[in-house]
Amino acid sequence: MVQLIQGINLYLVGIMGAGKSTVGRILARELGYRFFDTDNLIAQIAGKSITEIFAEAGEDGFRELETKVLSQLCAYKNLVVATGGGMVLRRENWSYLHHGIVVWLDVPLDVLQTRLQGDATRPLLQDPDPWGKLRSLLDQRLHLYAQADVKIKVTAEATPQHLAQEVLMAIPQVLKRGPEDEERG
Repeated sequence: MVQLIQGINLYLVGIMGAGKSTVGRILARELGYRFFDTDNLIAQIAGKSITEIFAEAGEDGFRELETKVLSQLCAYKNLVVATGGGMVLRRENWSYLHHGIVVWLDVPLDVLQTRLQGDATRPLLQDPDPWGKLRSLLDQRLHLYAQADVKIKVTAEATPQHLAQEVLMAIPQVLKRGPEDEERG
């Protein structure tokens, strides 16, 4: 597999709680790649938590930092990158994501609710109706996530190891497609 992908980066996209970081770490280990989580990098660079960044700079300020981090990461090879759930919102980010293979972890709302129950670290869920907010975010972003090269349907039973194997099995199909077959947005 490593020879097949020739150092091409993998970018994991999906809504918060999709499992991007967990699956990304497994993929990096399997491929002998380095793993990065854009939210963790942003927090390290800013010296603040994501919640603090949102409180001080707002979502727009956070998205600006997110784009800067992604632009830096795409200059390297042999990376698996777990992106923040809103990474797909900016068109500019897609130009960076398309330097590699974009993998969407598609998780149903009920599975997300179970995973995120009691998680106070998600600034966008600090809402009187967090599940309504989550549903709204998912509805707004579905068409953007759908532009990924690979779609992995996540079930409640799927283990991170199983999902990583699904990604690895899907990659050769993406690499076999020619430019005329691509449906990138």
